Amino acid sequence: MAIKDAALHALIEPVVSTMGFELWGIDHLSQGKHSRLVIYIDHPDGVNVEDCADVSRQVSAVLDVEDPIAGEYRLEVSSPGMDRPLYTLDQFSRYAGHTISLRLRVPFDGRRKFQGLLAGVESDEVLLQLDGEEYCFPIESIDQARIVPQFDR
Repeated sequence: MAIKDAALHALIEPVVSTMGFELWGIDHLSQGKHSRLVIYIDHPDGVNVEDCADVSRQVSAVLDVEDPIAGEYRLEVSSPGMDRPLYTLDQFSRYAGHTISLRLRVPFDGRRKFQGLLAGVESDEVLLQLDGEEYCFPIESIDQARIVPQFDR
C-alpha cells in the first residue's frame, strides 16, 4: 500500500467501521487536475445506495477537515461488487478457490496480465494456478487484482 493510500486508509477506516461497515479498499485515481477517490465498503448483509450515501457524507466531512488530497477530487462510495478488487493478503485468502484476474506492476515472463484460480496465500505471496502451473506473486508486485464473476448457465 502506498504511503498516501495508507494515510487515507488511516483517516477513513475508523469512520467506516464505526458505521458498521468494513472498509474493503480505496482507489485514488489521478486524472490530470482532477482525481477520483473511490471507497469500497462491505457488510455481511450487503450494501445499498443509502449505505453508500451515508458513508459518503461522513467520510466527506472528515476529508474536508483533514484535507489530505491536494486539488479537486470526486468522492465515490461503492460496494466492491461481484468483480470485487482484492487489496490485502487477508482478502486473497478469503477468496481462495475463485478465479481472479491480476495485473502486475512489472512484467513476469514477458507479461503483466494473468487470470487463473486463486490457490491461496503463502507468506506474503499470492498463489495462482494457471495452465497446469502454479505462480507465486509477491503482493507488492500486484498492481491490481479482481474476482472474475462466475455465472451458472
